[in-house]
Amino acid sequence: MLKATFIGFTAILMWSLLALFTAASGKMPPFQLSAICFLIGSLPGIAVLVARPDRLKLLRQPAKVWIVGIAGLFGYHFLYFTALRNAPAVEAGLIAYLWPLLIVVGSAMLPGERLRWYHVVGALAGLSGTALIVARNGIAFDGAYTLGYGAALLCAFTWSGYSLLTRRFEAVSTDVVTGFCLATSALSFVCHLALETTVWPSTGFEWFAILGLGLLPVGAAFYAWDYGVKNGDIQILGAASYAAPVLSTLVLIVTGFAEPSWRIAAACALVTGGAVLAAKDMIFRGKPGVAAEGAGA
Repeated sequence: MLKATFIGFTAILMWSLLALFTAASGKMPPFQLSAICFLIGSLPGIAVLVARPDRLKLLRQPAKVWIVGIAGLFGYHFLYFTALRNAPAVEAGLIAYLWPLLIVVGSAMLPGERLRWYHVVGALAGLSGTALIVARNGIAFDGAYTLGYGAALLCAFTWSGYSLLTRRFEAVSTDVVTGFCLATSALSFVCHLALETTVWPSTGFEWFAILGLGLLPVGAAFYAWDYGVKNGDIQILGAASYAAPVLSTLVLIVTGFAEPSWRIAAACALVTGGAVLAAKDMIFRGKPGVAAEGAGA
C-alpha cells in the first residue's frame, strides 16, 4: 500500500506544475488546450498497447467503468471551465478545491475503510492552507455568480466521486485511463468547436509548455492517480492533495511568476501538518504501542 500511495502522490506533484505550464502555454482557449493535452496524455498508453497488443483485452470493461472514467475526466474539466467562465477565479477555485475533503469524508463509505478524526482534521488543515493561497486577495461571494459557484461545487463532487468510485473498480487495469483520455480529448474538441475560437501557439516555447502539460499534469498524473486510489491509502491521498496549490505557488515563485509571502509559509505549514496528521497511521505503523492502539480503537 505504501508504494501505491507514493505513486498516487506523484500525481499531486505533477498537478503542482499545472499552473506553470498553463501560464507558459500562451492564450489557447481552455477546451482547445484540454483537447490537445489529453490527446498527448493518451500517447504513452497507446504506445504500451502497441508494444503489448495482449493488453488490448484489458480495455473490455463494463459500461459503468467507462461512464465513471469519462464523466470524471471530462466532466471535471467541463464544469471547471464553466465555473471560471461564470464566476471569479478565486471563489470558483476555492469551491472546486473542496474535492480532497470530500474524498476523505466519503472514504468512510468504502469497504474496509474507517474514517478517523485525524483524517478530517488533516483535510481541514489542508483546506485552510489552500484558502490562504487561493483567496490571498480576499473572498466575496456574490449571488450574481450562482451559476459559476454551482458549477464549481459540482466540479468538486465530480472529481471526488470519480476518485471514490475508481477505488471500487480496483480490479480494472489502469490501461483504461488511455481510453478515458482519448474520449475526454474528443469531447473537449467538440466543446471547442461549439464555444471557442481557435488560437494556436505563437512560439516553440509555448508548444513545449503544452507538451509538458500533456505528458505530466494532464497525462501521466491521471495514470498515477488511478493506480494510487485503487491500491493505496485514499484518505492520505485525499488530505495530501491540498499540497498541489501550495507546491504550484512555490513553483511559480522559483520560476519568477510569483512573489514569496507569509501566506505561502503559513499555507505550507498547514498543508504539511495536515498531511502528516492524516498519514499518522502509515508513518508510525509498526512502532511500539501503535499497533496495539490501532487494534483497540
